[in-house]
Amino acid sequence: MADVKNILIGKGDKLVTLQPQYANRHGLIAGATGTGKSVTLQVLAEGFSRIGVPVFMADVKGDLSGISQKGTEHPKVTERVKEIGIDDFAFDDNTCVFWDLFGEKGHQIRATISDMGPTLLSQLLGLNDTQTGIMSVVFRFADDEGLLLLDLKDLTTTLKFIGDNAKQLKSDYGNISSASVGAIRRKLLELEDSGADEFFGEPQLDLWDLIRVDSNGRGNINILAADKLMMKPKLYATFLLWLISELFEDLPEVGDQEKPRFVFFFDEAHLLFDDAPKALVEKVEMVVRLIRSKGVGIYFITQSPLDIPEDVLGQLGNRVQHALRAFTPKDKKAVRATAQTMRENPAFDSEAAIMELAVGEALVSTLEDDGIPSIVERTMIRPPVSRIGPATESERNSAITSSPFAGRYDKEIDRESAHEKLKARVEQIEAPKLNQFPSAAQKLNQFPAAAQQAPQQRAPAKPRGRQRQTVTEALTKSVVRSVGSSIGRQIGRGLLGGIMGTRRRR
Repeated sequence: MADVKNILIGKGDKLVTLQPQYANRHGLIAGATGTGKSVTLQVLAEGFSRIGVPVFMADVKGDLSGISQKGTEHPKVTERVKEIGIDDFAFDDNTCVFWDLFGEKGHQIRATISDMGPTLLSQLLGLNDTQTGIMSVVFRFADDEGLLLLDLKDLTTTLKFIGDNAKQLKSDYGNISSASVGAIRRKLLELEDSGADEFFGEPQLDLWDLIRVDSNGRGNINILAADKLMMKPKLYATFLLWLISELFEDLPEVGDQEKPRFVFFFDEAHLLFDDAPKALVEKVEMVVRLIRSKGVGIYFITQSPLDIPEDVLGQLGNRVQHALRAFTPKDKKAVRATAQTMRENPAFDSEAAIMELAVGEALVSTLEDDGIPSIVERTMIRPPVSRIGPATESERNSAITSSPFAGRYDKEIDRESAHEKLKARVEQIEAPKLNQFPSAAQKLNQFPAAAQQAPQQRAPAKPRGRQRQTVTEALTKSVVRSVGSSIGRQIGRGLLGGIMGTRRRR
């Protein structure tokens, strides 16, 4: 096996090893589906664990859980061990801790909105400058008011409160555009639909629980159940970005050491960069460039090196390249670019070799003395000492039950936070307004007692308007009106005639 310092990867013309003092210079494991990337990942994880370095990795297909179980004899394993010449090879298990963002296949992992912070959250959501400013206002307002932002409903409620009270808050926090608030709320809905409400909350993961060794001095291998998580790529990227950002911010500077403090394997790495905003890619690049001084190594696992942005790819010093298939011009470009990034070996053509590699073979280049990349070696990858393939459900459950973190993260805590406090504040504001509009019962109580009598007890109502007349009554009234009119005219003429005659006589 490997000696005290170096991790044995396999054998080419010579034994190919990874020097732990350069393991924090990061790395890449690439290759087409079915070429052996998972076994290489398992070998490296075991190697780090045995020298006392804790490891974190995502189990995307569900087959890495077997690393917790002791391996068994197999003709191909025996043949490979003999071919490489590993004299002290012995099957063994590893101390593993299982994690799951959904709490189904491991201890549940959560983080709070406050811990995510406005900058990282804005980059994750792809907000523009104006929207990022409003997100910062949300966090500042929460701090000023003593409000805890723990989960998505806290963030959503606070954002809505600020939008509804934009005029009152303008003097303290500047202009708050309702259109920008609406755009942020829509993006938060998309994040919630991806399952992020499962991730945000309490109790939050203590990062130091990932950076532990067992009683034998071996680093714990932390395995994230990611088979279901892969169906929610935005949530997966959210979690991994938060994790490496937290490691970068919380761990103290240690510089270069004999071995890393922690190694992080980032499987299906393209999910973080696909359609990612430029600000997010720049964030990852910065973390990768600087986190090595914290004693952390990051290893990306993906199909093609072209899946990784060039600025990030340039930071990856240790390379394990499995076979690539060149069926399209883009594939050929990837093969050519991959071959050119490795230090050439005069014994073979790297570009041709990449397409000829068998399953379990890889082109390997690691950092040697003074951090100089080694000449690329066509390498047979050594077999792991643990099981190749998944653990059974009972084996997994046994590991979860016996874990030192059993019961610590499994029950969600929902304490009073921004959502509850702002909801109560809004109800207090709205209560006086509602009292201005009495209910039907209150209106009835305001009427006089007489108006509330039963219909049979009330006084008969007086007739309204004109009553209908019979035919006889109508004819009689008509005759009277005619006679009255005739007599009136005669009297009028007599009076007028007398007056006019008198005047004429005079």
